Amino acid sequence: SIPMLQAARKRNSLNLLGLTEADLEEQFVRGDGPGGQATNKTNNCVVLKHIPSGIVVKCHQTRSVEKNRKIAREILQEKVDLFYKGEESDVYKEKKASEKKKQEKKRRAKENLERKKLFKEMQELDKK
Repeated sequence: SIPMLQAARKRNSLNLLGLTEADLEEQFVRGDGPGGQATNKTNNCVVLKHIPSGIVVKCHQTRSVEKNRKIAREILQEKVDLFYKGEESDVYKEKKASEKKKQEKKRRAKENLERKKLFKEMQELDKK
């Protein structure tokens, strides 16, 4: 139910498909968002395209071009892995597991809230 390419950017993923530099097209552009002159005058935003799949990643998380290049490659590698492996991808499985854990936590919190309400109602009845 989750969009496949939005599951990317998980750190603990193993067994990802490798990327070859020949398959990548890299550009350096001006970033967007807050930052004023520092953003408007420097081309430190990295746009990375995987030519065979057509997947494009844009990274402007730091001021450093080298760090942005590294981060963009990590994100692209995970997205390419998702693109080719689909639901068999470690990234997808990890995202599903964390989603399941989140839902379980939400369910437990709801149950605890119900128990607290019942407890308060019982105390109110005991006082009367």
